[in-house]
Amino acid sequence: MAIDCKFVPYLSCRPSKEEIVFRFRATENFTKFKLSPGRFPFLISSSSSLWLRPTLISAAYKKDVEESEDTFRLTYLEGNSWLWEVGGIKILVDPILVGNLDFGIPWLYDAAKKVVKNFQIDDLPLIHCLLITQSLDDHCHLNTLKPLSRKFPNLTVIATPNAKTLLDPLFTNVIYLEPGQDSEIEVSNGFQVKIEATAGPVLGPPWKRPENGYLVTSPKGALTLYYEPHCVYSKTFLEKYKADIVITPVIKQLLPNFTLVSGQEDAVQLAKCLSAKFVVAMKNGDLDSKGLLASIVKSEGTIESFKQLLSKELPDAKVLEPTPGEPLDISIAVHRQ
Repeated sequence: MAIDCKFVPYLSCRPSKEEIVFRFRATENFTKFKLSPGRFPFLISSSSSLWLRPTLISAAYKKDVEESEDTFRLTYLEGNSWLWEVGGIKILVDPILVGNLDFGIPWLYDAAKKVVKNFQIDDLPLIHCLLITQSLDDHCHLNTLKPLSRKFPNLTVIATPNAKTLLDPLFTNVIYLEPGQDSEIEVSNGFQVKIEATAGPVLGPPWKRPENGYLVTSPKGALTLYYEPHCVYSKTFLEKYKADIVITPVIKQLLPNFTLVSGQEDAVQLAKCLSAKFVVAMKNGDLDSKGLLASIVKSEGTIESFKQLLSKELPDAKVLEPTPGEPLDISIAVHRQ
């Protein structure tokens, strides 16, 4: 089944003859979501894929136009870890692939993955970029980064400057970005993937440098992805940006009198601020955890309650729920007459 899904690009500098077409391909099983009148329907596969078998999203296109395409392939590795592919570049994000997450004090907290627990560094494809959002162990996991640096000694690393003392002894090609700074990774065809740092949470006294979120723009500039793993952001900073895809936690994780990870209303306002078309809901608290700290962490909200809140503020945005280990493709085709 094929559908043609067109709509006008927002704040676009592209020539007026271009058409922006989101592409979605249905695989064996799918659920069809009908949006409000005047918007496009699309198909999402619900097949039970194996590791690295894509969950594809696609659509038909006219044969009398020239087509080019940008795609983000997103594979959730549980916790805060991701493997992204865009423009032929593979980006490994906040990886934990060796042992559990325990911050070096397992009696206080010890967490294991539920689904991709057997996936290891040797199972990785060739990685072009390592992206680190924060300096703590649940993002900058030394037990993983030490063997990763031996496997990929020339790996390009983009990170928060807060992780400098941890990363400098391991990697030789590290780019530290302050919020508002950016770097570009060149793709073999001459295009570039742009990565810009945004302001994330402050871990410590208020005068400390914030950790990072990131905006990643596809080679042809047609798709932008935003990622920050705690749903903590500066609205003032982000107001000048747009992002088609927002990856964020939506379920809050709370300690007594302290929010570890935000979500729910804050995730809705984040998506609204960035005019998101897709919200990829990550469950970074959904781990097999034990220890004193794990016993007092409480969750607040559900994905369903988030969907209800989002529908009131941003009714045309769709919530996508990634299955760990199963790639999810989001593509946009640019048609030139």
